[in-house]
Amino acid sequence: MGGSAPRRDHLLPVETTSFVDRRHEQAQGRELLARARLVTLTGPGGVGKTRLAARVAARVQRAFPDGVRFVHLAGLHDPALVPLAVADALGLHDHSARPPLAALVEHVRDQRLLLVVDNCEHLLTACAELATALLRGTTGVRILATSRHRLGLTEEHLLDVRPLPVPDPDGDLSAADGYPALALFADRAAAVDPGFQLTAANRAAVARLCQRLDGLPLAIELAAVRMRVLGVEQILERLDDRYRLLTSGSPTVLPRHQTLRAAVDWSHELCTERERLVWARLSVPAGGFDLETAEAVCADGEQVLSYDVLEAVAGLVDKSVLCREPGPDGVRYRLLDTLRHYGLSRLRARDGEELATRRRHRDWMQERAADCERAWFGPRQREIVTRLRADQDNLRVALEFGCAGVGDGRGVGVAVGPTSFPARAPASAPAPASALSPASAPDPASASPTDRLAGLRLAGTLWFYWHACGAPREGRYWLDRALEANPEPTRERARGLWVAGLLAGCPEDLTRGRRRAEEARALAHRLGDAAEAAHADYVIGVIRLFADDLPAALTHFEASVARGRVPGQHLSLAGLDQVELACALGFLGEADRAVEVCEQALRLCEAHGEQWVRSYVLRMLALAHTVKRDWPRAERHAREALRLKLAVNDTLGIALTLDLAALIATEGGAHERAAVLLGGADHVWTAVDRDRWGSRTLCATRHDSEQRVLSAIGRAAFTPCYDRGAGLALPEIVGYALQEPGLPDHPPSPSPSQDAPPVHLTRREAQVAELVAQGLANQQIADRLVIARRTAEGHVERILTKLGFHNRSQIATWVTAQRVAAQLGPRRP
Repeated sequence: MGGSAPRRDHLLPVETTSFVDRRHEQAQGRELLARARLVTLTGPGGVGKTRLAARVAARVQRAFPDGVRFVHLAGLHDPALVPLAVADALGLHDHSARPPLAALVEHVRDQRLLLVVDNCEHLLTACAELATALLRGTTGVRILATSRHRLGLTEEHLLDVRPLPVPDPDGDLSAADGYPALALFADRAAAVDPGFQLTAANRAAVARLCQRLDGLPLAIELAAVRMRVLGVEQILERLDDRYRLLTSGSPTVLPRHQTLRAAVDWSHELCTERERLVWARLSVPAGGFDLETAEAVCADGEQVLSYDVLEAVAGLVDKSVLCREPGPDGVRYRLLDTLRHYGLSRLRARDGEELATRRRHRDWMQERAADCERAWFGPRQREIVTRLRADQDNLRVALEFGCAGVGDGRGVGVAVGPTSFPARAPASAPAPASALSPASAPDPASASPTDRLAGLRLAGTLWFYWHACGAPREGRYWLDRALEANPEPTRERARGLWVAGLLAGCPEDLTRGRRRAEEARALAHRLGDAAEAAHADYVIGVIRLFADDLPAALTHFEASVARGRVPGQHLSLAGLDQVELACALGFLGEADRAVEVCEQALRLCEAHGEQWVRSYVLRMLALAHTVKRDWPRAERHAREALRLKLAVNDTLGIALTLDLAALIATEGGAHERAAVLLGGADHVWTAVDRDRWGSRTLCATRHDSEQRVLSAIGRAAFTPCYDRGAGLALPEIVGYALQEPGLPDHPPSPSPSQDAPPVHLTRREAQVAELVAQGLANQQIADRLVIARRTAEGHVERILTKLGFHNRSQIATWVTAQRVAAQLGPRRP
């Protein structure tokens, strides 16, 4: 199995509406993937490429033992982020200085997986480079891409996704129910007009309407929403009016683009003025967003007030402009990519609107990041990680604006491909002269000084996210850009420098990281900022520790801990001072002192309900007890540390602790178990830095464990155990280390309820859970099991309640975990 645990947003999208069967295209897609390693679904915007790709991937996923990963590119602007987005989808948290593509290829070199890369058209060169590297550097990786344009590689096989077929409205319509376009309209119309069905009386009108809409799924869905207030004939009449107006304008626009433009224009004009403005402003956030974000981005205190936004959002959901979808912490909303581009064109037609909206968005993301940083040393860490991961695309948009800005008037946007929308601006604003063109990010020098400094502030505020949640390479990317754009001696620069040093994660980068941290400390002292100086001091000490300068690291952290926390110093970094002191003491054999320091740090963590630093304290306690040769205590502390680290997907911490668990198993004489743990640890380290930063101390511990296990059981017994561990995904190897195989991605916090009996689903509930895991919506589950939709919904709700979950993705993860548990066998006694 592939390395780290896949995040929910990188699994196949959960279908929230029924899928109109494209049996022929699905079969074609499966056939192409069976014989080609790069398949691109091409077609105009709104034709359904993403849904089809997800369906095809779901049908073939059993052929890929290392899984299927979904990479969303719609929210990315910078080509340099493409390999980082893919690495994130694969759970690769690489700390090395290798080029991102090289690290990515090495990580998946021996894997058999399917990568679904969605919305490539605005990043064609970067996507072509990604595909080339993966195709040439691996043998088992296949790519399913969606794009309005082909990638242009000789290895590429194309599947042209065409609009849905429509019957002749004037022909024999006795079999019209079998046409997907009509079925789609009927399904979406019934959602707003309960009881609507295709009948002999309305088939011809529905067929004529779908024909006028060229069978484009998005256009059909937008038109079907009008069934709330109009009949089919009325919709057709008004759409014809819209179409005539459009075609009298630009004869150079392709018919299908005119059709989609007519449908979107009509939806736009049926919105209230406030809904139109909210639509335009909501084109700035990328990916999904919650209501708080919508309010922060859209409310300006003049044209739109905060309490107006909910009403506008509800109206846009009703009109199928906004998609409502479940999120990890509540309801979230999303603009389909085509509608987002349309909104951007409308936003840019309003003088000054884009700049003001982007600043509100950036300021809101800064406020959210700052709130998360303040709360990080506390009980909300898992919630914080979940929220920031859900907002990752929005953070990228805000960082891009902060690093590049729109000070030169070009704007920060995405290329929109052939389905660009020349905005028919409202009467108050002149229409742009031409269609929206591909937009690249402006040079950082073009941004205003205030915007550039805000970008650096955001990148530095997110230090805990980059460091604790496995995104060091992306953090370095943003910090490098922001520091280059902000050479002035500011508090933000001092922070950015030490955070960049903290994210240094390989022997070649440690020297540069230390120089940056020392520069940060000197600048902080010059500015009179004791807190940032203390933060920089921590980084200098930890780099000494990684560089195996143990006596100097011990002296350094003894002084830091004796000094105590300075005003403004983040409690996490004050706690980590104690962790690193205990680490130096443990490696130097002073176990009793290490335990004393750890107990002090534990009291600090427990007083605040903190878990992440606590997991490192527990690892240090495990290390100290290995020095004392108290193996039961060492193992207990190591297991508790692993459980906490998995909760926030701290890949680095898991890798370090698995090394220690292997040593403990070796010392306890459990040699086969130690070999499995060594294989798992090495595999997790490949997602961080396979050479363990060149640290003699870390490498010596691992090497000693392997040699002793080999001496005890021999190479013939060692190799299959090692290979078994190397083949486990991150939650599986942690589950093995905890002697709890099949542990889910997001386990509950340790509590007495851990010993509660396992949850038992009824036979029917188990069937429903399996279908949820396959991505079926409630109506599809009802159809498959021949039950009422309401009954299916009741089963899903009972499953969520029994398992203590909040959304369908968690059910899918749980089902997968149960399969793994069955494969690995019963727990060890």
